[in-house]
Amino acid sequence: MNEVEGVTVKLAELLRHPEDLDKIQALRSEFTRKKAAVDGQLKLGLKDQLEVTQAGMTSITDGQRTVNLIKEEMIKIDKLCSEAQSMIRDFPSINLVAQTHRNFTQVETMKENLDTFNERISRVESLLRNDDADPEEMPNLLAVHYKLTQLRDIRDDAMEQIRRAEDSSLQNTLEDYFARLDDTIEWFDEHVGNICLNLISIVQNGNNGLVVRLAVIIEEEEKNDNKVKALQEAQRDYKELAARFKSITTGRKDMRGYKEKFLACIRVHAEQQFAEVEQQFLEDPERLEKSLRWFFNELNTVKLGMVKLMPKKWRIFKVYGDIYHLLMHDFLIKQVDNPDLSPKSMLAIIHWGEKYYAKMEKLGFKQADLKPHVIDDREGELVREWRQLIIKFLTEWIERISIADQKDFTERNPDTIDRDENGCFRTRNLVDMWRMFREQIIAAGDSDRSDVTEGVIDEMFRVLKSRQAAWQKLVDDECSKHSGPQGAQDGYETIYDWLVAVTNDQIACIDDNEDEGQVGYLTRFKRDFEPLVTPKYLVHASSEIETIRDGYIDLSTYCITSFTALIFAVDFRSTLTEFFTPKWYQQFDMKRIVTTFEDYITDYTEVLHRSMLDILVEEVADALLVRYLLCVRNRGAKFRRTDPFGDKLRDDVLTAFGFFERFPDFATIKQKWRVIDPFSRLLSSEKAAIPDVYMSFKSEYWDLQLSWVEAVLRARDDFDRAMLNGVKAKAAAMDVVRGQETIMSKVR
Repeated sequence: MNEVEGVTVKLAELLRHPEDLDKIQALRSEFTRKKAAVDGQLKLGLKDQLEVTQAGMTSITDGQRTVNLIKEEMIKIDKLCSEAQSMIRDFPSINLVAQTHRNFTQVETMKENLDTFNERISRVESLLRNDDADPEEMPNLLAVHYKLTQLRDIRDDAMEQIRRAEDSSLQNTLEDYFARLDDTIEWFDEHVGNICLNLISIVQNGNNGLVVRLAVIIEEEEKNDNKVKALQEAQRDYKELAARFKSITTGRKDMRGYKEKFLACIRVHAEQQFAEVEQQFLEDPERLEKSLRWFFNELNTVKLGMVKLMPKKWRIFKVYGDIYHLLMHDFLIKQVDNPDLSPKSMLAIIHWGEKYYAKMEKLGFKQADLKPHVIDDREGELVREWRQLIIKFLTEWIERISIADQKDFTERNPDTIDRDENGCFRTRNLVDMWRMFREQIIAAGDSDRSDVTEGVIDEMFRVLKSRQAAWQKLVDDECSKHSGPQGAQDGYETIYDWLVAVTNDQIACIDDNEDEGQVGYLTRFKRDFEPLVTPKYLVHASSEIETIRDGYIDLSTYCITSFTALIFAVDFRSTLTEFFTPKWYQQFDMKRIVTTFEDYITDYTEVLHRSMLDILVEEVADALLVRYLLCVRNRGAKFRRTDPFGDKLRDDVLTAFGFFERFPDFATIKQKWRVIDPFSRLLSSEKAAIPDVYMSFKSEYWDLQLSWVEAVLRARDDFDRAMLNGVKAKAAAMDVVRGQETIMSKVR
């Protein structure tokens, strides 16, 4: 059940977006290739294991056969000895005398060895001191080993005799007597260990004699250890028979393990080197190849300089290669499993695998012979993890930017609004965001894998769209604090600066002007990733880019709309309520409104992007017109036949035109304001003509709302139900042809 859930989670990670379905074929091919690679490795492993098992079984059979032959020969010898005893007269007496003589000779030899033991140790220590004075050559190394071997044998024989005598007091005495030998052996082992640890540099320095002496010592110790091991096995398996042979019951009894210590020193030396590499790698992952140069230099030294100095049966080059390869594997896997591994470090490891095997092949190591795989065949997994690291970094960065933007906007911190080269307001984080995007695209492209880059770009598309939505919500939330009847009347001044800055940000993202050599951030973003993705993905990316571009246009327009709405909500909250009421005739409210507009336009002309100034003016004109028409719903709004409302309407329009006529889009604005004419006719026409006036109005403005027409009619002082019913009858009978939205779609 857990495996099924694991597969489901893995699929969910791989196929998070609908577009990921296009990757199914590629994923299937990748998994098929991996499965084939794993199957091939399993077959090779199984074949090797079968060969090893077969060879082992053959060796066991041959060994058993040899042991049986030896056993038979021993039985024959024992039988001959027994028969010989009965054939020789007085054999028991002769045997006793011979045994006594042998024992006497052994005792005499043992006594002489014990008497000269300390003197011989002193000579060995003198040789060791001489080697200490000449660590580059150590000319006495072989002599010291030979003499120490003799002294060890003396000690082992003496201790064996005491153990047989079962006298613990004498055993303690002998142990104290031989204690000096242990210090000397430790001294010698220290010499051998230093040579083993520095063996590579010794070979590089051309000190071949010292290397050969070391090899002779270790080879001799290896032979003796093999003998001890064989004797131990014989004593264990044929205890009674083995006890009758002197060659088995005497001699060295323990294994000294110099060969194992030699291999351990090779590993320790390499581990020390890798410890330095790890620190350098964490500081600068790009220097990984340079930091590991020693690795291949040392293997090359072994190949060219050490192989000829060591016993062929050791296959020393392969031994070094296996040890070094395993340490390389452990080093890389340790880094890969590090949860704090940076994307740059992950990429360095991904690229290093291929380079590593190429360098090892030049040295003579085939990839198939280097087990395990240097990064456990996890390239695909690492690539996906590396992509997720980039995406994680990207997401965290954007979250920090969003939090900072929200904090700056809500606190209206003026220090967080910058000016670009044209003097326009801009938020401080936009440039950093696009710079970070570019850095992550470069990082993704360094993988040389289009699927990685495409995954990162998809995440960037998501981030950009989410950021647009977040900005719109933030603008909504902040503007709503000052809108409505209960909106705050203070602290709103700098919100206009922020709305302009956010507007400019959106335009900067899409502001392409090839003639002036100017390219917006979004176009530069597309140009950065185009060479790194497949043609198929580029089609999808182009669609996403257009969607994001439209989003920037919509958001910039939304900010301008919010800017305008905020002006009406804050500056004209009380002014608009006086239109079409008795006060309207005595006030110059329209003049006051256009004067306020002029102040805002003057203040923000230099800091608002030039392309948005016309949009702001048009938005202001539309908003003014819509709210002007909606004033028929004001409490107290009434058009009396005796009042000069027609002249007042004309005066308001002329006042508005006096302001807007200075702008390039005045013709468009004037065309929209023509709606005042049918509005005026609804107010001034005779009752009987009202249905026809409505029909004419509706024909020109198909989205004219009947509810607003009713509000206009009710504002007439001569309103009656017949007038409204006539309009409704006309509305029911008309066949309206829909077209583009008009200004009346906003008047409800």
